[in-house]
Amino acid sequence: MKPPVLVVLVALVSIVVGIGLGSRNRTTVPSPTVAQTVEEVARTLDVHVSGWVRSPGVVVLSDGAIVADAVEAAGGFRPGASTTSVNLAAPVQGGEQIYVAGPDSAEGDLVTSGDARVAVNRASASDLESLPGVGPVLAERIVAYRDEHGAFQTVEDLLDVPGIGESKLASIRDLVRIP
Repeated sequence: MKPPVLVVLVALVSIVVGIGLGSRNRTTVPSPTVAQTVEEVARTLDVHVSGWVRSPGVVVLSDGAIVADAVEAAGGFRPGASTTSVNLAAPVQGGEQIYVAGPDSAEGDLVTSGDARVAVNRASASDLESLPGVGPVLAERIVAYRDEHGAFQTVEDLLDVPGIGESKLASIRDLVRIP
């Protein structure tokens, strides 16, 4: 027995209408494009946080982050950390190292717990002369540049000091630190 044509037609119309109603309330969320994903990656900063923080190491931060964000991403201060050894409101740059001093370091010390590098933002001219190839004239230029332009933000900023080129920076890079 063949089903009446009208019954088959009603069944097909019901199916089509059901599919149409089911898809009507769906919202399509566009998937991110490669350009959007690359843009998001470009808006992140890799920053090395060391010293008296709970989880020292490289942290990934959003563009526009400040030192407080970096310390928080590294687990926060360890008990006894010198919270005044860093400017928590300072903006961070990719590739920067942030060092948090411990309880054994006095404010302004050049050598802090486990870090014997010269702190170029606090060192005197005579302290800077301890660096290889840095005599009294160059040491005075570093101090004068710092006094005129403010604290160095990265070790590479030393290239702005007259008399410091790529080779001189390469010879002292591992012996100095910011802050």
